[in-house]
Amino acid sequence: MEELITLIKGATQKERKLPFAVYSSIKEQHLLNVPVVKPLLIAVLDGNKELGKNNEIRCDKGNFIFLSDSPAINMRNIPKDNEYFALLIEFDYQDFENLPINNANSQNYCLGEISLTLQKCLQQFVEWSLMAPEELWPLRRKEIIQLMSHMGHADVLSMAANSKVSHKLHTIISKKPSEDIVMKDICQQLAMSESTLRRKLSLEKTTVQTIKDQVKLGLGLHLLQTTHYPISFIAQECGYQSQSRFTSRFKERFGLTPTELRKTK
Repeated sequence: MEELITLIKGATQKERKLPFAVYSSIKEQHLLNVPVVKPLLIAVLDGNKELGKNNEIRCDKGNFIFLSDSPAINMRNIPKDNEYFALLIEFDYQDFENLPINNANSQNYCLGEISLTLQKCLQQFVEWSLMAPEELWPLRRKEIIQLMSHMGHADVLSMAANSKVSHKLHTIISKKPSEDIVMKDICQQLAMSESTLRRKLSLEKTTVQTIKDQVKLGLGLHLLQTTHYPISFIAQECGYQSQSRFTSRFKERFGLTPTELRKTK
């Protein structure tokens, strides 16, 4: 694991966009209502991770958890000895195309060990991402899915539900999270009327405003975890006119303030 951690830390120091993220901390992080928009692989390389309302799901060092989309899930990141350190890879629904998807399986997460084979695959993914163009990233993400399935973790293939309207809306808002996109523009990009959009979102048990909040606050959480940007700058990037407003909404969503989260880093 140490070799993979060293490789990842070196990669994240480079000024370029990467197809993965790293969440780390030296103090325990307890986060409420974390949105998972797309299928997500979390490889815990140091420390422990607990998920669920009662911390009923545990992922220890040297293990992974593969999550399907979820509007909100509680998470605890627990350092052990040195730190908590996890590699996160988010998958697009297109990454599952032409794979034997089993939608009959209602499992929304899959736990497993990071075997030597999977570890080598993740190392190659990190190394390759430093030189490969973004257009080729889906090819290697699909390789990871196929390898995990071949290794006996076929449940990962059930994590790719049919793309929802809420997913499309999330993508639209994510392009310019600092701007408050109006309903007219949203409907135009989705090629549907406002009433149809609201009806379909209602069937998915969400709203336009809920998705806007998920995008903005989810981005705030990500930037706080992965960058050293000032909180005031992050607030602006997330579309909040004031840091105090961002702080208030962040604490309301995740159960702690941006400053409190930063102190765990």
